[in-house]
Amino acid sequence: MRSGRISLLCCPLILTRELMQGFGLILLIRGSIIFQRSYGPQKEELEESKKEFIETIKILEGELGDKPYFGGETFGFVDLSFIPFYSWFIAYEIFGNINIEAKCPKIIAWAKRCLQKETVAKSLPDQNKVYELVVHLRKRDGFE
Repeated sequence: MRSGRISLLCCPLILTRELMQGFGLILLIRGSIIFQRSYGPQKEELEESKKEFIETIKILEGELGDKPYFGGETFGFVDLSFIPFYSWFIAYEIFGNINIEAKCPKIIAWAKRCLQKETVAKSLPDQNKVYELVVHLRKRDGFE
């Protein structure tokens, strides 16, 4: 009986982890496509990538709803899984020429709320350093 209860308790965590890894992978792939297409002649493809990127964030924004965190009132596993991508947002905005805050204000408000937690703020890379890394990589690879 007890093992049945444990497996039932573990299932939502596993599904949530897999879901967030999937969304994380989607954001990473779509973000890297934005970087690749921002220096090539494929303007139409860049616009499609930007649209898909924002659509993905909007799905997450819909899941967040009006709650302060994905799990409700407390910072949890889903928040922990998704917040690292916020560090890349400035680079996506600059190289993709998109305003994530204008299109997905709830996600930006959520990220700022997460950053008010000292442990989160200390563990994430600074957005400007991530941007500098992307600039360096683009120069190194001959795209700028």
